[in-house]
Amino acid sequence: MIISSLSSPKPCNFLLLNHKNGGINKCNHSIDNNIHLLNYPQKSILTAAISGALSLTLLLPSPLSVAIDSPPLDQPPLPVEYCQEDASEIEAETTQVSATNEGIVEEAWEIVNDSFLNTGLTHWSSESWRRTKEDLLSSSVKSRSKAHNLVRKMLASLRDPYTRFLSPEEFSKMARYDMTGIGINLREIPDSNGSFKLKVLGLILDGPAHTAGIRQGDEILSVDGEDVRGKSAFEVSSKMQGPNETFVTVEVKPGNCGPVQSFKVQRQLVARPPVFYRLEQIDNGATSVGYVRLKEFNALARKDVVTAMKRLQDLGASCFVLDLRDNFGGLVQAGIEIAKLFLNKGDTVIYTAGRDLSQNAIVAETAPLVTAPLMVLVNHNTASASEIVASALHDNCKAVLVGEKTFGKGLIQSVFELHDGSGVVVTVGKYVTPGHSDINGNGIEPDFSNIPRWSEVTNYLSTCNRSRQG
Repeated sequence: MIISSLSSPKPCNFLLLNHKNGGINKCNHSIDNNIHLLNYPQKSILTAAISGALSLTLLLPSPLSVAIDSPPLDQPPLPVEYCQEDASEIEAETTQVSATNEGIVEEAWEIVNDSFLNTGLTHWSSESWRRTKEDLLSSSVKSRSKAHNLVRKMLASLRDPYTRFLSPEEFSKMARYDMTGIGINLREIPDSNGSFKLKVLGLILDGPAHTAGIRQGDEILSVDGEDVRGKSAFEVSSKMQGPNETFVTVEVKPGNCGPVQSFKVQRQLVARPPVFYRLEQIDNGATSVGYVRLKEFNALARKDVVTAMKRLQDLGASCFVLDLRDNFGGLVQAGIEIAKLFLNKGDTVIYTAGRDLSQNAIVAETAPLVTAPLMVLVNHNTASASEIVASALHDNCKAVLVGEKTFGKGLIQSVFELHDGSGVVVTVGKYVTPGHSDINGNGIEPDFSNIPRWSEVTNYLSTCNRSRQG
């Protein structure tokens, strides 16, 4: 079997939140990222970010300004012939914080104060952090560049290598993480019936969806004529995807008033195809092996993996190799959804832990797409989302790990957009494997350092499953 080695950028693993009212979540694309997306309209959502962010399946749009003149997301639906929005709530949602130089420093300070998870490299407390702000703002901040430098100095004092400042230019390069291809974020909003509605969390100003007429707060009803009510944000985003410059028809119900509308939107999906696959014959042609190389977890990753696995199965593959070497990550939710393709219903994909250190499980909801023996190739550059997938498949006895110890990047970073278009990246949590091992700083040990025979793989997985059941 030919197994290639590829290079990848520096690892970083993100949970993204938005600090602008009605804003778009973004992240620097020059470093590969594990990404979750949440809106950040109030401080209390940080707890939800750790306990439930991974299940919200929110999505990342392309790097442009945001539309902020739309109705709030969380008001109860009103009859379509009336517009009875509460003026105070509208004002609270849409009023922009003045982007003064001092305000930018204070905004970054508040984000850290609300969300930072100390990883032990420095002594941190709310009181010492308050003194830091007072020291930095003891004199006037006369320029925006000085404000940015103060934010850099402030974050550097935390001695956390992943908590840092992003310039507006760095912050704007994330188009390949637009999951829909039409420039919108989707969010599952609970309703009074115990179900949820799928609403537009944010969208790109002058992007495809915004230009067509879709607005923040609109409820998504159908995609290309298919009713999508009750479906997950991830699933609906995938349905919106398609070849670049083709069209998708989206039916929406405006946020609080007006008739149902249908929009024809031209896709502008720019994500790179991340999957390479081929069928190989071993044992003198007696065994067909499906080889799948996954380079990054971007907006196309899950769909491309599903396509590859189905085609390889149709070609007669009886076992599979998933190559995650030199894959530093990407969209966390894409990694989670790919792991679920191989897991049984109810299996734990990963645990997340935040400031309170309580562990919250993310589990598979459906039967696996593939049940054949699986070998996952890893090396010291396998990090973040790749480690989530590798540990999920390994700890649930679905795959053997082959190669080198993984990188050990198990921290969750939040990326917050500030009001001047810059941003801050802040460590807010960590990942724990299904077997309750801390990934960060430890990595994952492989089962084999060299390629084993498939009989060894089968025996190992059988023994693993017996031990797990017994």
